Amino acid sequence: MAYVTTKDGVEIFFKDWGPKDAQPIVFHHGWPLSSDDWDAQMLFFLSEGYRVVAHDRRGHGRSAQVSDGHDMDHYAADAAAVMEHLDLRNAVHIGHSTGGGEVAAYVARYGIPQGRVAKAVLVAAVPPIMLKTEAYPGGLPIEVFDGFRAGLAANRAQFFRDVPAGPFYGFNREGIEPIEGVIANWWRQGMMGSAKAHYEGIKAFSETDQTADLKAMSVPTLVLHGDDDQVVPYKNAGVLQAEILPDATLKIYEGLSHGMLTVNAEIVNPDLLAFVKA
Repeated sequence: MAYVTTKDGVEIFFKDWGPKDAQPIVFHHGWPLSSDDWDAQMLFFLSEGYRVVAHDRRGHGRSAQVSDGHDMDHYAADAAAVMEHLDLRNAVHIGHSTGGGEVAAYVARYGIPQGRVAKAVLVAAVPPIMLKTEAYPGGLPIEVFDGFRAGLAANRAQFFRDVPAGPFYGFNREGIEPIEGVIANWWRQGMMGSAKAHYEGIKAFSETDQTADLKAMSVPTLVLHGDDDQVVPYKNAGVLQAEILPDATLKIYEGLSHGMLTVNAEIVNPDLLAFVKA
């Protein structure tokens, strides 16, 4: 397996598939998952001739279960370590949920200054901030995230079963048939990681104000969100992202869930490809 060691000594696992001279498409996963959550997109873009890269965030998947650094600053720096190790340029960075926050932080603070980024995509992403604040009154109350922490601390295994079986993929909606393999794979990815990283990551994805990162993302950016996203409500996320970003294209999918990249890959993947090629 391939790893890069960050400046603070953390081993970060990554995948690097496809022709090394092809344009890189880089994927940033959501909480509390791993790069495995991008299977449907990585195989799709690989079949289209692209180089595909994805890493496991610190404390997640196969990366080191370190005690510290479970915040957006370190997430961005860790991503930068992978990109610099592989010397990726002209890359398109695609982030889902917390990974969308990681993309915003990486692109704004490292990717653009280093001249490595061509475009970005935010899918059901958490910026500018999930928490209800004076600046963003449409956010969610702190009690929602306290509930996440309580559920994780009390019984992480059960909590990580309930999330994908319910709101994440919209399997709690009438007429939607749950896909047991998808639920089990979400659970598998979550339980590979560190409980401490997952617990502290809740603060990172909910309380980090990334308005400045969005404003600094001067590359063309595609914003995708489902209007039935029960995890990251689209009006306080995708809609606001498109208003703040300097060069944004917004698409809202009617009826799609937070996990649309997996259960609706046949809808989302062609839109990703069209944006990359444009």
